[in-house]
Amino acid sequence: MVIRYERPNSHAAHWARRMASFALVLFLAAALSHRFGPLTTPHFLALAGIAAGLALCAVLLAVTGLVRLWRVGARGGKAAFTALLLAALPLGVAGYAVQAYFTRPMIYDVTTDPYASPPWLKVPLANQDFLPRPPVTVRDREVQDAAYPGLTGRRYEGALDRVLQGVRKVAEEQGIVFTEESGMENVIADLEDLVVKPEADKSGESEIAVVPVPSERPVEQGLLPNSGGPSDVLLQGEWRSQLFGFRFDVSIRLREEEETALVDMRVASRYGPHDLGLGAAFVERYLKALDAELLGIAGD
Repeated sequence: MVIRYERPNSHAAHWARRMASFALVLFLAAALSHRFGPLTTPHFLALAGIAAGLALCAVLLAVTGLVRLWRVGARGGKAAFTALLLAALPLGVAGYAVQAYFTRPMIYDVTTDPYASPPWLKVPLANQDFLPRPPVTVRDREVQDAAYPGLTGRRYEGALDRVLQGVRKVAEEQGIVFTEESGMENVIADLEDLVVKPEADKSGESEIAVVPVPSERPVEQGLLPNSGGPSDVLLQGEWRSQLFGFRFDVSIRLREEEETALVDMRVASRYGPHDLGLGAAFVERYLKALDAELLGIAGD
């Protein structure tokens, strides 16, 4: 007589695969709709949280299926392993967000000038839903200064119009779309200086222009500079993160001081009280690219 051993089926493993598949599809649909469609950030985060919760349940069921496979040889090992792979993306993104939430400062507005940040030409407005943003306080600027001490403006030796050209070029490369601008009349005077006069150079040799050089921002002498003075050039725009398309408002201020141009920047997340450190990272990346554009090498 032949004895045939019937292996039991692990229902937990098969349900884990179904649940992980649904979680992955939900997460991808929400991410694509947020990046390229009309889905707002609060609704995307809600759907991503649901997908992460389902993925976590799928992982627990998959582990149960693997345990049964080890103990009684239950069928479902492939299903459990597939569930773990499918759940990796929603859980990985959620884990990174949670890690950034607790390790980065809880601020959503960062600037290179904590004393007098560049103003908004048009105050950004958005339906915050369940992610309201509190007003920016002095305490927030102190927290930013302690968390990101290297987040400072740039001073370049050169005319304001040349620095403005570099600012616009780097902004286009970094994905900033400007919507408002002010103080462009302060640049027209600098453009007039670029006109070559016939008697200026009879030898045919042009004078070598001064290359803009970044330098550290000077310490204020107990006086707070104006947020937006009459001689300032202000640019306001919008930037979206490359992967998930989180929206940030950007304000860039250019100020001419003697023979130098001072560039300051402000970046604010449009939703929620926490930007997960994305704002500060973008400011540092933009300023390094601006250094490379105006100097030829990146400066710290």
